[in-house]
Amino acid sequence: MSILVLTSDTLIGTAAAGNIEYDGQFFGTDSAGSRAQLQRIVRATAVASTSGTSIDFTSLPSWIKRITVMLSAVSTNGAGNMRIQIGTGGTPTTSGYVCMSMNIATAGNAALSGTAGFDAFIGTASYSINGAIRIQNITGNTWVAEGTLGNVTTTSNLASIAGTVTLGGALNFLRFTTTTGTDTFDAGTVNIIYEG
Repeated sequence: MSILVLTSDTLIGTAAAGNIEYDGQFFGTDSAGSRAQLQRIVRATAVASTSGTSIDFTSLPSWIKRITVMLSAVSTNGAGNMRIQIGTGGTPTTSGYVCMSMNIATAGNAALSGTAGFDAFIGTASYSINGAIRIQNITGNTWVAEGTLGNVTTTSNLASIAGTVTLGGALNFLRFTTTTGTDTFDAGTVNIIYEG
């Protein structure tokens, strides 16, 4: 039987098995006296995707193991596809991705492969894009992505993506943009949830 011991609201000097402590974040201690931070799910501040060519989420914490990018009614003034780039050192990684996206439509299926980002083959001009893409740490600085986006302007446009990329360091940056890099957002909302 386990016993849960709650200690002070600041870290104690010597970790003891079973302790749960608070110091801005929660910490737990195992039977070997190893203290580890107990991470939580954090929702960033939603950004209106109504202007600009990209939306950046910066200064992401080093403990992240999963990021979910969420889109609600997003569109642009151009015909490029949706692109997510992650990065280190406060800048996006723009190469080295291995990504495939399939567009499922009544007129037939089509595929798009990408190396500059996690690209969703869905288009954006006059569309209203909804859905989520999850990016997860598999090991070291290697990340895998998967998810589905749907165009609700028509009932026959759905994109599924899968991909991977290895960063040069710890992830601390995410950019949401388009494959052209020049299309301007004109509607919708973008946000992320991250967790350890």
